[in-house]
Amino acid sequence: MKKVLFSILSMILVSCSSAIKPTESKSLFEVLTQQSDGGASIRFFEILSESKEIAMLQNDEKLKNKIHPNDTQTSNFVVLNMGEKSSGGYKIGIESVVETDKNIIITVKETIPEPNAMVSQVITYPYCIVKVNSKKEIIIK
Repeated sequence: MKKVLFSILSMILVSCSSAIKPTESKSLFEVLTQQSDGGASIRFFEILSESKEIAMLQNDEKLKNKIHPNDTQTSNFVVLNMGEKSSGGYKIGIESVVETDKNIIITVKETIPEPNAMVSQVITYPYCIVKVNSKKEIIIK
């Protein structure tokens, strides 16, 4: 009788534990787009945290399906512009994102073509847009 009772209790416990779903952990950041052309003519980095600023990003064809309405309350966005470049082969992006107690530290990575690399001979405007899943202050290095 004890064995039967034990096996019934064991089955109940096992079936209950399988119903537990693992929690999804959200990444600290997400690169929404990284393009070799389409950015600004000057080098600058901008942090967008206000609803109106973020709404402007939603008008962009490359971004409109990647930004959700509640993101304005839970996320900040970072625009990285490398400026005008005389050829292809340039790229701007994220090297690292570190969260501290008070802020988010973003280290930018700029890639330039090798001196003798074969690249397109066209003016480019590299840029990158990053979603940071936090409303903490952002520091860009």
